[in-house]
Amino acid sequence: MSPAALTVDVYVAPMRPFAGAPGQGPGDDPMWSPMSSTLIAGAEQGILVDTLVTLGQVDALADWVRGFGKRITGVYITHGHSDHWIGLARLQEHFPEARGMATREVVGRATFEATDPGLSAYWKASFPGELPETAVLPEALTTDEFELEDHLLRAVPVGQGDTEFSTVLHVPSAAAVVGGDVVYNGVHMMTAETDENSRQAWMGSLDAVAALNPQIVVAGHKSVGAPDLPASITASQQYLSDFSRIVNEGGSVEDIVNAMLTLHGDRDNPRTLWHSARTAVAKRG
Repeated sequence: MSPAALTVDVYVAPMRPFAGAPGQGPGDDPMWSPMSSTLIAGAEQGILVDTLVTLGQVDALADWVRGFGKRITGVYITHGHSDHWIGLARLQEHFPEARGMATREVVGRATFEATDPGLSAYWKASFPGELPETAVLPEALTTDEFELEDHLLRAVPVGQGDTEFSTVLHVPSAAAVVGGDVVYNGVHMMTAETDENSRQAWMGSLDAVAALNPQIVVAGHKSVGAPDLPASITASQQYLSDFSRIVNEGGSVEDIVNAMLTLHGDRDNPRTLWHSARTAVAKRG
């Protein structure tokens, strides 16, 4: 008898304020982008892909997950940015069997973020009193493939996303890719850790996602209600291409923001765009 088909369901925590520096222009108020956690489930068991940030967000996610009636056995982490793994400690309070899993490189980046004094202070200051007291890090996978109820799941290291050593999770039997922050969907893309060359590499990472021929593509940061379609791959590439072109035109931070909003003004959270533009101008010198 063949195993029950896997299902892919997506929870999105909406955009919310955080305790960041005051805005320097329209739309630059400190807001955290909407973000997703994905449930991949078989007949009885399921895994989550990426956690959310705050205790309240994770509690709401856990309530949503319980509605599916599955035994949660794992949490796959796509990349090392803290907003995608910092909720693991709280998730394990809800689902004690849920082992955190990531590639060795992602575990390395997560460990750096958990132990670097500056980054640790940033997260605590951004969400005061809303984070787990003690960080729980994912464990390093020994292979890029693992199973859920006899279905193969593949951790695919693609390299550059909005940070280095990014991965996506490929679910071949469901024709699905959970893209972490390699793919964005209706949200301004965080390019602050990139330059023109690494943005070009990021577009190559998106080519690698497209080569998997997915019918379902889940972005790590996606607007509430946005459909999980492959079109988000090419839309992300277009955003990156436009950003690099506009930065190269040599304008100010405000010029970059205004030009990008003309092209991509329907995306959530201009705060991320302002941050990316400031970083790009600083790198340009």
